[in-house]
Amino acid sequence: MVYETKCPGFTIREAVESDAGLILELIHGLADYEQMSGDVHTDAETLRRNLFDNRQANVIIGEEAGVPVCFALYFYNFSTFQGRHGLYLEDLFVKPEYRGKGYGTAMLAWLAKKAVDEDCGRFEWVCLDWNEPALKVYRRLGAQPQNQWVIQRLTGRELRDLANSF
Repeated sequence: MVYETKCPGFTIREAVESDAGLILELIHGLADYEQMSGDVHTDAETLRRNLFDNRQANVIIGEEAGVPVCFALYFYNFSTFQGRHGLYLEDLFVKPEYRGKGYGTAMLAWLAKKAVDEDCGRFEWVCLDWNEPALKVYRRLGAQPQNQWVIQRLTGRELRDLANSF
């Protein structure tokens, strides 16, 4: 399904299985922007399997006149305090040459509508602390930073070590 937006010529659609290569391309663009190119360890087949066969997350694609220019990957979490699910935005990326046209805000609005329509208790995401352009957009939209929370992460050897301690 294709969704019209308030941005002329810009539409949003839910990704389909044949978009796996496109999604990977956009992920690489995001990684370049975030100066994390060496951290991408996936391929189109892995994305296809986990997004479309296993339904581990969802992706929307933003298009200008039918040309893919951005994407958002999201999934659902659960708030024990609210007793209901929330929508978590893992990544949002707009190609540099298409920024400043409101496309990122349109993608966030689509996700916010989905969260409201599905009775989510919250809509959350994280942002790199140096990404001032994004932070300005989020403040303008009314998003509130959650400074009391510090993200913790285990990967690689440390993750395996903890798992093996069980």
